[in-house]
Amino acid sequence: MPEIIRYPNHLGLKGWLGGGKWGVERYLYTLHRVTGLGILFYFLLHIFVTATRAISPQLWTSTMNLFSNPFFIIGEYLVFAGFVFHALNGLRLGLIELGFLTGPAEEPVYPYRSSLNVQRPFMIIVMIVVAVVVIAGGYDIFFLTGH
Repeated sequence: MPEIIRYPNHLGLKGWLGGGKWGVERYLYTLHRVTGLGILFYFLLHIFVTATRAISPQLWTSTMNLFSNPFFIIGEYLVFAGFVFHALNGLRLGLIELGFLTGPAEEPVYPYRSSLNVQRPFMIIVMIVVAVVVIAGGYDIFFLTGH
């Protein structure tokens, strides 16, 4: 039976949540996972709420009245912001995985130049677009729709 090599985890949960030597990409990785779980939770809640319509019109009306309070309006905005981040960051990751943002082959010495010179500027552009869309969506949700 082969021996299992164990590496000590000196940082614990702090190392998983913190960027450490990997920088901002580690935070985006963590946020991508968290927003994915949030979108999954919203999807399941949406199925439940939609199913109330099939049960009875009165249950549907009371459920929709419950979700029209300010707490759920803020939650709706957070779902929107999470979806925008998850979608645009996912497109960025897809382009990296397909090789469009990797740059030419190079010696694998950390820090990787293709990451710093090609991927990081694109990441900054994508995060600026995310911020603009999230701010515009917040303006629409909180000021234009009359909530």
